Amino acid sequence: MNRLPTLFVSHGAPTYALEPGLAGAQLAAAAARLPRPEAVLVVSPHWMTAQPRVATTAQPQTIHDFGGFDPALYELSYPAPGHPELAERALDLLQAAGWAAQADPRHGLDHGAWVPLRHLYPQAEVPVFQVSLPASLTAAEARDYGAALAPLADEGVLIVGSGSLTHNLYEFRMGEAQEAAYAREFQDWVRAAVTAGDGDRLAATLDIAPHARRAHPTAEHFLPLLVAWGAARPPLPVTVLAGGIVHGVLSMESYLFGTDLQGASVG
Repeated sequence: MNRLPTLFVSHGAPTYALEPGLAGAQLAAAAARLPRPEAVLVVSPHWMTAQPRVATTAQPQTIHDFGGFDPALYELSYPAPGHPELAERALDLLQAAGWAAQADPRHGLDHGAWVPLRHLYPQAEVPVFQVSLPASLTAAEARDYGAALAPLADEGVLIVGSGSLTHNLYEFRMGEAQEAAYAREFQDWVRAAVTAGDGDRLAATLDIAPHARRAHPTAEHFLPLLVAWGAARPPLPVTVLAGGIVHGVLSMESYLFGTDLQGASVG
């Protein structure tokens, strides 16, 4: 199998599971045009640990790690199998790169994993396992973390950093009806850095981008973008999966690193 691209996906609010919108259609179209992976590896801010942990679970449970939403969301299940062998390979790679990683034989799939995967692989036929996001990770370390996992893309693993291109929960909960100009400006700035292949600028985003601290009062939903970038190998053609801005402030934009899917929408 040829090397797979890596993916940063904005997983939005849990309601994305039931309301795919433009972003869900973009993920489905991209998955249809990519080789089927042996497994999907997801790094999500909804599984943060002091040191890296790798889920070696054979049959991960669907975790409903949110509250106050439509009761129908709590009835959803994503019954994809795990892949203990490839999870062990991820563990070995992290340890070889100097990370104090440990196996976790019980962790399931948090909503940062299963919600977007419902749109990528709706039949839940592709095995999935998670790798935790270290809580103290810096932007530079996030790229290194992805780089440690990069060999898996040569072995049929789709490496996914699942986060959110903008993530101001206070403003989301306020229920903004109209698109916030700052969210669009921040999204466009990040897109320019991504499509220019400027990894250093991207790593400095939360320090230098317009409205960075409003778009990300905390860093954990941005760091998976740097993990996905670090896991890709240059040259880095990019497919922009433009998902629009929902709830006024949540950019649903996603990026495939390492492929240029001709005809994919760039919004």
